[in-house]
Amino acid sequence: MAAENEKTRLDDAARAGWLYFIAGHTQDEIAKMLQVSRASAQRLVSLCLAERLITFRLEHPIAACMELAARLKERFELTHCEVVPADSAAPQATAGIAERCANLLDSTLRSETPVIVALGTGRAVRAAVERVTPIDRPNHQIVSLVGNISADGSASFYDTVGRLADRTGARHYPMPLPFLMSSEDERNKMVRIEPIAKVKAVAAKADLRLVGIGQMDQKAQVHVDGFVTRDELFEMMRQGAIGEITGWAYDSKGRLLKAGTNRRLTSIPPEVPAKTTTIGAAVGAAKVPAIAAALNGQLINGLVTDEATARAILER
Repeated sequence: MAAENEKTRLDDAARAGWLYFIAGHTQDEIAKMLQVSRASAQRLVSLCLAERLITFRLEHPIAACMELAARLKERFELTHCEVVPADSAAPQATAGIAERCANLLDSTLRSETPVIVALGTGRAVRAAVERVTPIDRPNHQIVSLVGNISADGSASFYDTVGRLADRTGARHYPMPLPFLMSSEDERNKMVRIEPIAKVKAVAAKADLRLVGIGQMDQKAQVHVDGFVTRDELFEMMRQGAIGEITGWAYDSKGRLLKAGTNRRLTSIPPEVPAKTTTIGAAVGAAKVPAIAAALNGQLINGLVTDEATARAILER
Protein backbone atom coordinates (compact mmCIF):
# COMPACT_ATOMS: atom_id res chain seq x y z
CA MET A 1 0.00 0.00 0.00
CA ALA A 2 2.83 2.41 0.85
CA ALA A 3 4.48 1.67 -2.50
CA GLU A 4 1.19 2.31 -4.34
CA ASN A 5 0.71 5.61 -2.49
CA GLU A 6 4.25 6.68 -3.38
CA LYS A 7 3.69 5.82 -7.05
CA THR A 8 0.43 7.80 -7.10
CA ARG A 9 2.16 10.75 -5.40
CA LEU A 10 4.94 10.79 -8.03
CA ASP A 11 2.42 10.38 -10.85
CA ASP A 12 0.53 13.42 -9.59
CA ALA A 13 3.77 15.36 -9.26
CA ALA A 14 4.72 14.40 -12.81
CA ARG A 15 1.34 15.58 -14.10
CA ALA A 16 1.67 18.88 -12.27
CA GLY A 17 5.25 19.31 -13.54
CA TRP A 18 4.25 18.65 -17.13
CA LEU A 19 1.33 21.07 -16.93
CA TYR A 20 3.49 23.79 -15.36
CA PHE A 21 6.86 23.53 -17.11
CA ILE A 22 5.86 22.11 -20.51
CA ALA A 23 2.23 23.04 -21.12
CA GLY A 24 2.69 26.45 -19.49
CA HIS A 25 -0.32 26.44 -17.19
CA THR A 26 -0.48 28.53 -14.04
CA GLN A 27 -0.72 26.90 -10.64
CA ASP A 28 -4.32 28.08 -10.34
CA GLU A 29 -5.12 26.37 -13.64
CA ILE A 30 -3.29 23.22 -12.56
CA ALA A 31 -5.24 23.13 -9.30
CA LYS A 32 -8.48 23.25 -11.26
CA MET A 33 -7.36 20.58 -13.75
CA LEU A 34 -6.18 18.19 -11.04
CA GLN A 35 -9.08 19.13 -8.74
CA VAL A 36 -6.83 20.01 -5.81
CA SER A 37 -6.20 23.20 -3.85
CA ARG A 38 -3.73 25.78 -5.17
CA ALA A 39 -1.42 24.96 -2.26
CA SER A 40 -1.49 21.28 -3.21
CA ALA A 41 -0.74 22.14 -6.83
CA GLN A 42 2.24 24.21 -5.70
CA ARG A 43 3.52 21.35 -3.55
CA LEU A 44 3.19 18.89 -6.45
CA VAL A 45 5.20 21.16 -8.75
CA SER A 46 7.86 21.49 -6.05
CA LEU A 47 7.89 17.72 -5.56
CA CYS A 48 8.38 17.24 -9.28
CA LEU A 49 11.55 19.33 -9.04
CA ALA A 50 12.73 17.79 -5.78
CA GLU A 51 12.43 14.25 -7.14
CA ARG A 52 14.24 15.31 -10.35
CA LEU A 53 11.33 14.15 -12.48
CA ILE A 54 12.05 17.14 -14.67
CA THR A 55 15.29 18.66 -15.92
CA PHE A 56 15.14 20.04 -19.44
CA ARG A 57 12.32 17.59 -20.11
CA LEU A 58 10.04 15.51 -17.93
CA GLU A 59 11.92 12.37 -16.88
CA HIS A 60 8.89 10.22 -16.31
CA PRO A 61 6.88 7.95 -18.61
CA ILE A 62 3.73 9.94 -17.86
CA ALA A 63 5.09 12.80 -20.04
CA ALA A 64 4.61 10.88 -23.30
CA CYS A 65 1.18 9.79 -22.08
CA MET A 66 0.12 13.36 -21.36
CA GLU A 67 1.24 14.45 -24.81
CA LEU A 68 -0.87 11.69 -26.36
CA ALA A 69 -3.83 12.69 -24.17
CA ALA A 70 -3.47 16.30 -25.31
CA ARG A 71 -3.47 15.21 -28.98
CA LEU A 72 -6.55 13.03 -28.50
CA LYS A 73 -8.32 15.77 -26.61
CA GLU A 74 -7.65 18.28 -29.37
CA ARG A 75 -8.49 15.98 -32.29
CA PHE A 76 -11.78 14.73 -30.88
CA GLU A 77 -12.72 17.85 -28.85
CA LEU A 78 -12.87 15.87 -25.63
CA THR A 79 -13.72 17.32 -22.24
CA HIS A 80 -11.51 14.77 -20.48
CA CYS A 81 -8.72 12.45 -21.59
CA GLU A 82 -6.14 10.42 -19.69
CA VAL A 83 -3.54 8.05 -21.11
CA VAL A 84 -1.63 5.65 -18.87
CA PRO A 85 1.63 3.83 -19.64
CA ALA A 86 1.10 0.57 -21.54
CA ASP A 87 2.02 -2.76 -19.98
CA SER A 88 3.86 -4.64 -22.75
CA ALA A 89 3.62 -7.88 -20.76
CA ALA A 90 -0.18 -7.60 -20.51
CA PRO A 91 -1.44 -5.32 -23.31
CA GLN A 92 -5.10 -5.91 -22.43
CA ALA A 93 -4.69 -5.40 -18.69
CA THR A 94 -7.11 -2.86 -17.24
CA ALA A 95 -5.27 -2.06 -13.99
CA GLY A 96 -3.78 1.20 -15.28
CA ILE A 97 -6.99 2.66 -16.66
CA ALA A 98 -8.95 1.36 -13.67
CA GLU A 99 -6.71 3.38 -11.36
CA ARG A 100 -7.29 6.59 -13.34
CA CYS A 101 -11.05 5.96 -13.57
CA ALA A 102 -11.12 5.34 -9.82
CA ASN A 103 -9.36 8.67 -9.34
CA LEU A 104 -12.02 10.33 -11.48
CA LEU A 105 -14.79 8.69 -9.46
CA ASP A 106 -13.06 9.65 -6.20
CA SER A 107 -12.81 13.31 -7.19
CA THR A 108 -16.47 13.34 -8.27
CA LEU A 109 -17.73 11.58 -5.16
CA ARG A 110 -15.73 13.78 -2.76
CA SER A 111 -18.16 16.60 -3.56
CA GLU A 112 -20.40 17.62 -0.67
CA THR A 113 -22.97 18.74 -3.26
CA PRO A 114 -25.20 15.82 -4.31
CA VAL A 115 -24.07 14.24 -7.57
CA ILE A 116 -25.40 11.48 -9.81
CA VAL A 117 -22.99 8.94 -11.28
CA ALA A 118 -24.25 6.63 -14.04
CA LEU A 119 -22.35 3.42 -14.74
CA GLY A 120 -22.12 0.91 -17.53
CA THR A 121 -20.70 -2.56 -17.00
CA GLY A 122 -17.50 -4.31 -17.97
CA ARG A 123 -14.16 -5.26 -16.56
CA ALA A 124 -12.57 -1.82 -16.60
CA VAL A 125 -15.55 -0.15 -14.91
CA ARG A 126 -15.80 -2.91 -12.31
CA ALA A 127 -12.06 -2.71 -11.58
CA ALA A 128 -12.33 1.07 -11.19
CA VAL A 129 -15.18 0.77 -8.71
CA GLU A 130 -13.15 -1.71 -6.64
CA ARG A 131 -10.43 0.94 -6.30
CA VAL A 132 -12.70 3.77 -5.14
CA THR A 133 -11.82 5.02 -1.67
CA PRO A 134 -14.67 4.29 0.77
CA ILE A 135 -16.46 7.51 1.68
CA ASP A 136 -19.79 8.36 3.31
CA ARG A 137 -21.90 10.25 0.78
CA PRO A 138 -25.56 9.25 1.35
CA ASN A 139 -26.83 12.22 -0.66
CA HIS A 140 -25.20 11.01 -3.89
CA GLN A 141 -26.98 8.71 -6.35
CA ILE A 142 -25.53 5.82 -8.35
CA VAL A 143 -27.56 4.61 -11.33
CA SER A 144 -27.17 1.80 -13.84
CA LEU A 145 -27.27 2.46 -17.57
CA VAL A 146 -27.71 -1.17 -18.51
CA GLY A 147 -29.98 -4.10 -17.82
CA ASN A 148 -27.88 -6.65 -16.00
CA ILE A 149 -29.79 -9.93 -16.37
CA SER A 150 -28.64 -12.38 -19.03
CA ALA A 151 -30.74 -14.76 -21.09
CA ASP A 152 -30.45 -17.55 -18.50
CA GLY A 153 -31.69 -15.26 -15.72
CA SER A 154 -28.33 -14.78 -14.02
CA ALA A 155 -27.04 -11.34 -13.05
CA SER A 156 -23.83 -9.98 -14.55
CA PHE A 157 -20.72 -10.44 -12.43
CA TYR A 158 -19.57 -7.07 -13.77
CA ASP A 159 -22.54 -5.11 -12.46
CA THR A 160 -21.11 -2.08 -10.67
CA VAL A 161 -23.90 -0.01 -9.18
CA GLY A 162 -24.42 -1.98 -5.98
CA ARG A 163 -20.70 -2.25 -5.34
CA LEU A 164 -20.12 1.50 -5.65
CA ALA A 165 -23.12 2.16 -3.42
CA ASP A 166 -21.56 -0.12 -0.80
CA ARG A 167 -18.38 1.96 -0.87
CA THR A 168 -20.12 5.34 -0.68
CA GLY A 169 -23.38 4.83 1.18
CA ALA A 170 -25.11 6.46 -1.80
CA ARG A 171 -28.62 5.61 -2.95
CA HIS A 172 -28.45 3.32 -5.94
CA TYR A 173 -30.73 2.48 -8.82
CA PRO A 174 -30.08 -0.81 -10.62
CA MET A 175 -31.74 -1.60 -13.95
CA PRO A 176 -33.68 -4.75 -12.97
CA LEU A 177 -34.35 -5.90 -16.51
CA PRO A 178 -33.03 -8.54 -18.87
CA PHE A 179 -30.32 -7.18 -21.14
CA LEU A 180 -32.51 -8.10 -24.13
CA MET A 181 -36.25 -8.62 -24.35
CA SER A 182 -37.83 -11.15 -26.70
CA SER A 183 -39.29 -8.47 -28.99
CA GLU A 184 -39.17 -4.75 -29.64
CA ASP A 185 -42.77 -4.39 -28.49
CA GLU A 186 -42.02 -6.14 -25.19
CA ARG A 187 -38.97 -3.92 -24.67
CA ASN A 188 -41.05 -0.79 -25.26
CA LYS A 189 -43.62 -1.93 -22.70
CA MET A 190 -41.03 -2.84 -20.05
CA VAL A 191 -39.06 0.41 -20.20
CA ARG A 192 -42.28 2.37 -19.63
CA ILE A 193 -43.25 0.71 -16.36
CA GLU A 194 -42.96 3.12 -13.44
CA PRO A 195 -39.88 1.75 -11.58
CA ILE A 196 -37.85 1.56 -14.79
CA ALA A 197 -39.03 5.00 -15.91
CA LYS A 198 -37.78 6.38 -12.59
CA VAL A 199 -34.35 4.80 -13.11
CA LYS A 200 -34.20 6.35 -16.59
CA ALA A 201 -35.19 9.74 -15.15
CA VAL A 202 -32.34 9.59 -12.62
CA ALA A 203 -29.86 8.56 -15.34
CA ALA A 204 -30.98 11.46 -17.53
CA LYS A 205 -29.73 13.88 -14.83
CA ALA A 206 -26.34 12.21 -14.34
CA ASP A 207 -23.32 14.44 -13.77
CA LEU A 208 -20.93 11.71 -14.94
CA ARG A 209 -21.30 8.62 -17.09
CA LEU A 210 -18.54 5.99 -16.98
CA VAL A 211 -18.84 3.24 -19.58
CA GLY A 212 -16.82 0.43 -21.08
CA ILE A 213 -16.32 0.13 -24.84
CA GLY A 214 -16.59 -3.32 -26.38
CA GLN A 215 -15.54 -4.67 -29.74
CA MET A 216 -18.04 -6.57 -31.88
CA ASP A 217 -16.21 -9.66 -33.06
CA GLN A 218 -16.14 -13.31 -32.06
CA LYS A 219 -14.56 -12.30 -28.72
CA ALA A 220 -17.14 -9.60 -27.97
CA GLN A 221 -17.76 -9.45 -24.23
CA VAL A 222 -21.53 -9.19 -24.68
CA HIS A 223 -21.30 -12.67 -26.23
CA VAL A 224 -18.59 -14.10 -23.96
CA ASP A 225 -20.61 -13.02 -20.90
CA GLY A 226 -23.78 -14.61 -22.22
CA PHE A 227 -25.89 -11.55 -23.02
CA VAL A 228 -26.21 -12.19 -26.76
CA THR A 229 -26.09 -15.47 -28.64
CA ARG A 230 -23.62 -16.31 -31.38
CA ASP A 231 -26.36 -15.86 -33.99
CA GLU A 232 -27.36 -12.47 -32.56
CA LEU A 233 -23.73 -11.34 -32.54
CA PHE A 234 -23.17 -12.42 -36.15
CA GLU A 235 -26.39 -10.69 -37.21
CA MET A 236 -25.12 -7.40 -35.73
CA MET A 237 -21.74 -7.88 -37.39
CA ARG A 238 -23.51 -8.33 -40.75
CA GLN A 239 -25.36 -5.08 -40.05
CA GLY A 240 -21.99 -3.34 -39.75
CA ALA A 241 -21.55 -3.34 -35.96
CA ILE A 242 -17.98 -2.54 -34.94
CA GLY A 243 -18.41 -1.65 -31.27
CA GLU A 244 -20.87 -1.37 -28.41
CA ILE A 245 -21.46 0.85 -25.41
CA THR A 246 -23.84 -0.52 -22.74
CA GLY A 247 -24.88 -3.03 -25.41
CA TRP A 248 -25.82 -0.43 -28.01
CA ALA A 249 -24.08 -1.49 -31.21
CA TYR A 250 -22.73 1.10 -33.62
CA ASP A 251 -20.95 1.14 -36.96
CA SER A 252 -17.50 2.36 -38.04
CA LYS A 253 -18.72 5.96 -38.07
CA GLY A 254 -20.15 5.76 -34.59
CA ARG A 255 -23.79 5.60 -35.73
CA LEU A 256 -26.16 3.56 -33.58
CA LEU A 257 -27.68 0.73 -35.61
CA LYS A 258 -31.45 0.62 -36.04
CA ALA A 259 -31.63 -3.12 -36.36
CA GLY A 260 -30.95 -6.44 -34.64
CA THR A 261 -30.44 -6.53 -30.89
CA ASN A 262 -30.60 -2.72 -30.62
CA ARG A 263 -34.35 -3.04 -31.19
CA ARG A 264 -34.73 -5.27 -28.09
CA LEU A 265 -32.11 -3.71 -25.82
CA THR A 266 -33.25 -2.32 -22.46
CA SER A 267 -30.13 -0.27 -21.69
CA ILE A 268 -30.28 3.51 -21.72
CA PRO A 269 -28.91 4.64 -25.11
CA PRO A 270 -25.87 6.92 -25.41
CA GLU A 271 -26.49 10.60 -25.95
CA VAL A 272 -25.64 11.61 -29.52
CA PRO A 273 -23.67 13.79 -29.36
CA ALA A 274 -22.66 13.24 -25.74
CA LYS A 275 -23.49 16.28 -23.59
CA THR A 276 -23.17 14.77 -20.12
CA THR A 277 -19.54 14.06 -19.25
CA THR A 278 -19.32 10.56 -20.72
CA ILE A 279 -16.02 8.75 -20.18
CA GLY A 280 -15.18 5.63 -22.15
CA ALA A 281 -12.66 3.27 -20.55
CA ALA A 282 -10.98 0.71 -22.81
CA VAL A 283 -7.59 -0.66 -23.89
CA GLY A 284 -6.23 -3.13 -26.41
CA ALA A 285 -5.59 -3.46 -30.11
CA ALA A 286 -8.85 -5.34 -30.66
CA LYS A 287 -10.82 -2.38 -29.31
CA VAL A 288 -9.08 0.34 -31.34
CA PRO A 289 -11.70 0.39 -34.17
CA ALA A 290 -14.54 0.49 -31.63
CA ILE A 291 -12.92 3.28 -29.59
CA ALA A 292 -12.12 5.34 -32.70
CA ALA A 293 -15.69 4.96 -33.98
CA ALA A 294 -17.14 6.01 -30.60
CA LEU A 295 -14.92 9.09 -30.66
CA ASN A 296 -15.79 9.98 -34.25
CA GLY A 297 -19.49 9.48 -33.60
CA GLN A 298 -19.33 11.59 -30.40
CA LEU A 299 -20.84 8.76 -28.37
CA ILE A 300 -18.30 9.69 -25.70
CA ASN A 301 -16.65 13.01 -24.89
CA GLY A 302 -13.97 11.60 -22.62
CA LEU A 303 -11.52 8.72 -22.79
CA VAL A 304 -9.25 6.77 -20.44
CA THR A 305 -6.91 4.38 -22.26
CA ASP A 306 -3.28 3.33 -22.43
CA GLU A 307 -0.34 4.57 -24.47
CA ALA A 308 -0.34 1.80 -27.08
CA THR A 309 -4.09 2.14 -27.70
CA ALA A 310 -3.85 5.95 -27.88
CA ARG A 311 -1.08 5.78 -30.48
CA ALA A 312 -3.06 3.31 -32.56
CA ILE A 313 -6.14 5.57 -32.50
CA LEU A 314 -4.10 8.61 -33.56
CA GLU A 315 -2.48 6.66 -36.40
CA ARG A 316 -5.83 5.68 -37.96
